[in-house]
Amino acid sequence: MNTSINYSKIPPFHYSGTNSKIETCKQSLKHKQKSTRNMSELINNSEKRKELLKHMILQIHAGENPDMVREQLIRLMSKIPYGEVVEVEQELISDGILTDQEVLQFCDLHTEALEGHIDQTGAQEIPAGHPVDVFQNENRELEKVIAVCNNIFAGLDQLENSEQVAEKMLELRHQFNQLMDVDKHYQRKENLLFPYLEKIGVTGPPKVMWGKHDEVRNMLKGAIEALSVDENVTPEEATAIRDMVLKPATEGIADMVMKEEEILFPMSMDKLTDADWFDIAKQTNEIGYCLYDPQEEWKPEGVDLLSQVKTEGPQIQLPSGSFTNEELTAMLNTLPIDMTFVDKNDKVKYFSQGAERIFQRNRAILNRDVRMCHPPSSVHIVDQIVDDFKSGRQDSAPFWIQMKGMFIHIEYFAMRNEKGEYLGTLEVSQNLTGKRALEGEQRILSYGEKGEQ
Repeated sequence: MNTSINYSKIPPFHYSGTNSKIETCKQSLKHKQKSTRNMSELINNSEKRKELLKHMILQIHAGENPDMVREQLIRLMSKIPYGEVVEVEQELISDGILTDQEVLQFCDLHTEALEGHIDQTGAQEIPAGHPVDVFQNENRELEKVIAVCNNIFAGLDQLENSEQVAEKMLELRHQFNQLMDVDKHYQRKENLLFPYLEKIGVTGPPKVMWGKHDEVRNMLKGAIEALSVDENVTPEEATAIRDMVLKPATEGIADMVMKEEEILFPMSMDKLTDADWFDIAKQTNEIGYCLYDPQEEWKPEGVDLLSQVKTEGPQIQLPSGSFTNEELTAMLNTLPIDMTFVDKNDKVKYFSQGAERIFQRNRAILNRDVRMCHPPSSVHIVDQIVDDFKSGRQDSAPFWIQMKGMFIHIEYFAMRNEKGEYLGTLEVSQNLTGKRALEGEQRILSYGEKGEQ
């Protein structure tokens, strides 16, 4: 069997006369490459593999079909290690062969050509609760929502009238509200992970990925707007919205999942230390989680002292007294009410964690727009409350409901500073079932049964 490769047989670049960068790189590669190479030499030589990958990426930039480039990849080297994909992108940008924007423009086609042919051999195992484990679990939740969307997409072709369309659009609105949570997933990459990669010289790929984040964000905003149209939408219009607006958004999220799990995360695990990852983990709560609340806390060896210092940290000084972080947390969780705080930018920033919650909350809602935490049918009520509080027209909004045999009182309060400026909204919920049944007086000490209302 002849295992030599004649690089002259690789389909040529199809470039215009103005594309001097591709021509320059092509000539450079031609100069470096011998006319024939041994297959085993290519497979075992990182630099030669990377040269070939550069050649293939530049073919895509010159207009080559990604399917043809994939065929070359399979024929010549089958798979390429995940770390080399990042190194090639970095080198193309650092050497001035391609700009960040050029890589951003074509990176989806790069991914299409490489999908299924990135070698994960040697990738590190991810401990439970590790920041990468959290990212991956969030991806699983995103995939579940995308699967629901795809099922709804498939049924749009069978709709017969606007009433049926309106029902499906409402379902999709709910699903896309959940997908908007991916913003926190992307923020943690941009503000926590990428800075550590940049410190060790990995700058180009994070810039490109950040650009793709922004593209996905814009597509999701466009999808929400399209799904918020009040007038009747015909079945034909619904399928057009699906194909032109909705599917590109879900596909953008799914493509990013592939880029993260096959390339970014394995490479990051190799490059960053446990100390780096622990710093990232400690700051994660400040941004919040995407559709997932971690069940385990990851601690690398040697951080017990740091954890103790955090627990016993400095006093939180208020005008009428002070607490440690531990004391304040315990006090808020001991109050017989559920509290949720939404800041002046309409982001959920805090919720209490009492022993018996009325409405379940998890940390995935942190930093989420409060409107995304409610079903589409009640968003208009949320908007009215927030608008009334911000304008100063109202300071509270009480509700009471019957739920599962309980009488629940829910009240929203506008929080303002001494100048009367709006700081946010506090939601307070309380189960008043037992208190409504009280009669007479109780003047002597009587604990009653534990848990009794």
